[in-house]
Amino acid sequence: MVLMSREVTELLRKVLELSVTDRAELAGSLIETLDRIKEKSVEDAWEAEIVRRMEDLDSGRIKPVPHDEVLRRLDSAIE
Repeated sequence: MVLMSREVTELLRKVLELSVTDRAELAGSLIETLDRIKEKSVEDAWEAEIVRRMEDLDSGRIKPVPHDEVLRRLDSAIE
């Protein structure tokens, strides 16, 4: 069993007195707050990746590949 602080234990006791619907809504709201934390870190990682890729393009370290060429390569790889 997980050890919880006295405050959390008291909150849990009170929450368990709520209706099933209210508990479900509360649980969903709590999970959403955790998802936002994860989403923020994922969003930050994507932002850093976008900046890195734009810098690579701007500096000439990489060259863009035209859309038709990408499709041609994909077709060749699939066949």
